[in-house]
Amino acid sequence: MTDTPVNKQEMGKLQRLFDDNFLDYTSYVIRERAIPDIDDGLKPVQRRILQTLHNIDDGRFHKVANVVGETMKLHPHGDQSIFAALVNLANKEYLIERQGNFGNIFTGDQASAPRYIECRLTPLARETLFNKDITQFVESYDGRMQEPVTLPAKLPMLLLLGAEGIAVGMATKIMPHNFNELLQAQILYLRQEEFALYPDFPRGGIIDVSEYDNGNGRIRCRAMIEEADEKTIIIRELPYNITTQGLIDSVEKAAKAGKLKITSINDYTAEIVEVEIKLPRGVYAEETIDALYAFTDCEVSVSPNLVVIKENMPCQMAVDEVLRHNTNKLVRDLETELNIELGRLKERLHARKLEQIFIEERLYKEIEEVTSYDKIVATVDKSLKPFGDELVRDVSREDIEKLLEIRIKRISRFDINRQKKEIRTIETDIRKVEKHLKDMIGFTINYLKKLLDKYGELYPRKSKIEHFDQVDARAAAFSNLQVGYHRESGYLGYKVKAEDNKKDLEVSCSELDRLLLIFSNGLYKVVNVQEKFFVGEELLWLGVVRNDLVFNVVYRNGKENRSYAKRFRTPKFIINRDYHLFPEHKRSLIQFLEVGSKEVRARVSLVPSARARHNSIDLEMDEYLIKAPNAIGKRVSNRVVRRVTSQTGKPLPPKETLPVLPGFNGKDQGDDSQPTE
Repeated sequence: MTDTPVNKQEMGKLQRLFDDNFLDYTSYVIRERAIPDIDDGLKPVQRRILQTLHNIDDGRFHKVANVVGETMKLHPHGDQSIFAALVNLANKEYLIERQGNFGNIFTGDQASAPRYIECRLTPLARETLFNKDITQFVESYDGRMQEPVTLPAKLPMLLLLGAEGIAVGMATKIMPHNFNELLQAQILYLRQEEFALYPDFPRGGIIDVSEYDNGNGRIRCRAMIEEADEKTIIIRELPYNITTQGLIDSVEKAAKAGKLKITSINDYTAEIVEVEIKLPRGVYAEETIDALYAFTDCEVSVSPNLVVIKENMPCQMAVDEVLRHNTNKLVRDLETELNIELGRLKERLHARKLEQIFIEERLYKEIEEVTSYDKIVATVDKSLKPFGDELVRDVSREDIEKLLEIRIKRISRFDINRQKKEIRTIETDIRKVEKHLKDMIGFTINYLKKLLDKYGELYPRKSKIEHFDQVDARAAAFSNLQVGYHRESGYLGYKVKAEDNKKDLEVSCSELDRLLLIFSNGLYKVVNVQEKFFVGEELLWLGVVRNDLVFNVVYRNGKENRSYAKRFRTPKFIINRDYHLFPEHKRSLIQFLEVGSKEVRARVSLVPSARARHNSIDLEMDEYLIKAPNAIGKRVSNRVVRRVTSQTGKPLPPKETLPVLPGFNGKDQGDDSQPTE
């Protein structure tokens, strides 16, 4: 197809069509499906479920299938999405009361079919979620019904329930928080005091919130693990979003990979979590608990991302910002309700006083001879003029028409005392409402305290907040591999067998460990554990990298033909990179190497000299300072060192009996012997 002007124009129209449709789709998914609104903390499907339950609420339980069907009048999607959202909302236990099998949040079992289970609104939901007087309604998707834009929630629902959702180009993950702590934080905010909020998960567990960062950082969650005895571990609570089945799968996977050892794992969970782990012979609970945290879902990391819809636009916020927004909205909503209540009370008072004046002053007698309806209205209006100061507002035609509708029976049975008592009660209520309106902060605090007193005991904190250190996976791993070094072939690995105990080397380690290799020429490197690879015939020392190791070395500098002693800790490294303990030279080599931080001793044999009385020196390596791995060290002697042997474990002779040897006083006295090859 050629690029004619017509084709370019058509392509431009097609491009705009795709852009416009994609933007519409993106906006719909973000606002209407995935991201909750900050005002009531609900996604549209949740809001429609709650509004439907309110519409059909008669105090009794309703079949979930019926609720789903009624909700479909407001929700333009399938019944399965409504059912899943209803079960999820019911299992949070704040807004929907359950009857029947709604599944198990601990085991991950699914709910029964919707025709078998029932639900209704909780008293908390009835009290805090609905008020048609302050709710803005719009037409449903087919125009047959009215649905709320947002519910006038009097609780910080977004932080109470939490939410997860994936939209186009964005996602949200909001942690649930504790009911009591949220309301107490609102009270502190209203009193202009500091507050802090941390998550609370329905499955319990232990959480480290040191990096929570106001809802946009990271949380580490652990299972609550008990040590029943040294051979039995019981898991009592679960981390966030982990079920017992998922936990068991992760434990079995880790055991199969050799990262921990178990005999059996059984799930006895019902109303509470109980997962029992039995351990084999030689394995104990204390060491296995660390491995569970390191290699299984007994510890998980969660990264919250607090994205909400605010003023019809998505935005990222912090927990304290959301709480302040919800609290300010609560104050406004309560003030609006009080003003509406005040208006209704004044209308009632106006109506009662009109009725009292009309009957007690016998104004109805003035219309007995009037024949025209308009004249009747005018007569009543004129007769009420002298009593205008006693009324709340001016008399309207509607007021007069209501007076004219009073039956004779009511006039004949009119109780003046009861009417006056009712008027006094209304006036008292008006003064009370007006008092509340003058102190909205105090009224809001009292409202929150009443909710805490009424419902607080139902929602205790389930997750325990603690600070715990990161488990070192290498330290927790079982040493299930045997790495061997075969000197004749020069190969190293866990599939290499050490055949000669005198020449070959062997070390126990895990697959996560790193191995430090030190060669006789002073070269050292750190490598990962591998099946089999070539290192050569000059490997002198093999071990697992540990930060607490102290190396004691005596080496010969080939260029000077002199020997030096030094001590150093496990060096810093980059994997598979070569390092040197001393300058390279064809005659340089390590003469002595032993690992130990205390009481390491060596005997240095020197080349014989005619002028020397003794040809050996005993070294106590503890007397040398620990320095960097590439430090030169301290010269052992001016004479040439033939060999160095370990004397660790053998006591040295008293210092006063040690001979004073030339070249061992730390001064350069010159060499009194000829170098030898």
